Amino acid sequence: MNRREADVRRILEEPQPPVPPELYPEAVRRGGRMLRRRRAALLLIWLLLLAAAVTFVVWASIAQPWVEPPSETTPPLTGW
Repeated sequence: MNRREADVRRILEEPQPPVPPELYPEAVRRGGRMLRRRRAALLLIWLLLLAAAVTFVVWASIAQPWVEPPSETTPPLTGW
């Protein structure tokens, strides 16, 4: 075990200083705000994906890209 790892283990095993009680409400408020923002961002992403899927389905049903387009030229006349 090298010295750096021993120092880290010593720091982690020492008792941690107590957190001041006045920090708790602020931490809860910030954490709640972070969760609301994350939830709103995920909702927005899902709504954008849903809108993209609906747009694609509508476009595909109108444009029908799987159908062969009509020929622009007539075949050559042979055998006259």
